[in-house]
Amino acid sequence: MKISERHGREIGREYALRVLKENIVMLELEPGSRISENELAQELGVSRTPVREALIELSKGKIVEVYPQKGSYVSLIDWSLVEEAQFLRLTLERAVIRLACQGLEEERLQGLEKNVRLQLFYLENNEISELLKLDNQFHKELFHITDKSHIYRLMSNMNLHFDRLRTLRTKAVDQRYVIEDHMNILDAIRMENPDKGEEAIVKHLTRHEIDRDITYSKYPQYFKEKL
Repeated sequence: MKISERHGREIGREYALRVLKENIVMLELEPGSRISENELAQELGVSRTPVREALIELSKGKIVEVYPQKGSYVSLIDWSLVEEAQFLRLTLERAVIRLACQGLEEERLQGLEKNVRLQLFYLENNEISELLKLDNQFHKELFHITDKSHIYRLMSNMNLHFDRLRTLRTKAVDQRYVIEDHMNILDAIRMENPDKGEEAIVKHLTRHEIDRDITYSKYPQYFKEKL
């Protein structure tokens, strides 16, 4: 477990939920692993109640399984839930990219370009965890610059299923394509070409289908069902 610092105004449940999400997505808490309420509460410096509340919240999205008298476990990766999360992201991000291609202020475009340059830096220095954070930030920024930030927050829990598969793929597949995809998305926005933008976002968000067999063959123990 990696314990990040508590934000100034975070209540205990919010803090526990954020730390759990971060560790589940980054596979610090591996699929199938047990979560100890007592240990987590001690590490976070909170009581068991906010930890339990965070686990119940995650269980609603089927990312954690809570068994009375037995404990809580990180769910194995379920392809059907990954595909649901992908469907949600595809539906929303296709619409968002078309909005972005209607014209953006130069300052907002420069923010996206800075993000991609940093991605290249971290890739070249083999800092994959930082690359993943920037990848997430890139997509979050697309929602922000099109005034759809609230929608991004609403889909965050479902995204956990998709995002931890993305993390797993970084261990199995070269990640240079991530930057190339983002560059293509940026090109479409600069050209104000919504068709090209939608094509680029669809290609980017469906790459896990191509890498599916490679990822499963390396980490079959993390998956709920056999391929």
